[in-house]
Amino acid sequence: MRTFFKIFARSPLTVLQVHMQCVGWCVHQLRDLFDALENNNHLQLEKVAEEISTSEHQADIIKNDIRNHLPKGLFLPIDHSNLLEILSVQDQIADSAEDLAVLVSLKELTLQGEFRDTFHLFMEKNIEAFDVVQKIIEEMGELLEYSFGGLEAEKVIAMVAEVAFKEYEVDLLQRPLLKILFASENEMAFTAFNLWLQIIEAMSKISNLSEILANRVRMTLEVK
Repeated sequence: MRTFFKIFARSPLTVLQVHMQCVGWCVHQLRDLFDALENNNHLQLEKVAEEISTSEHQADIIKNDIRNHLPKGLFLPIDHSNLLEILSVQDQIADSAEDLAVLVSLKELTLQGEFRDTFHLFMEKNIEAFDVVQKIIEEMGELLEYSFGGLEAEKVIAMVAEVAFKEYEVDLLQRPLLKILFASENEMAFTAFNLWLQIIEAMSKISNLSEILANRVRMTLEVK
């Protein structure tokens, strides 16, 4: 607890950023996960899935330490409840990445043809949305230093808008992706079809939650 108090006292946002780094490990390993699936390398897929679960567990440890040791009497540059709300959304992103790892490893699936190409774009847009909001978290200290004014305010507003646009692009890609999947419904087992529906839903949560997180940070900064 003494170590966490020192961290909060020196730089209260540092632990939030450390947690986001762990979340980033979860999200960025999704590329390796689906590369292994595309290459039918199921041993590698299982390995990456386990690595994602390990990263998510590490993020959980940091999250719980923050919640348990956040000093209530210490002045923070943002409200305690807002910090915990941001932490909660970050945690949900890591959970979604782990959900994907679990779903993909439940059954030997295939990723081919037009579905593969569209899914790849769909995944990348989700990760891009996350990357922008991770950048916002990384720069929160600087944004708070300038009291959310001037060029720094314009900067975060632009980044929040970028996350929202990427989430919109994800929605646009999800529709044709689902159409391709439903067009091949009769050509695959029901379990595989149902798994892909769940995978698409879990993947879309990455960008949805990234947009929620970006807006939560903006709201937090605007009241400063």
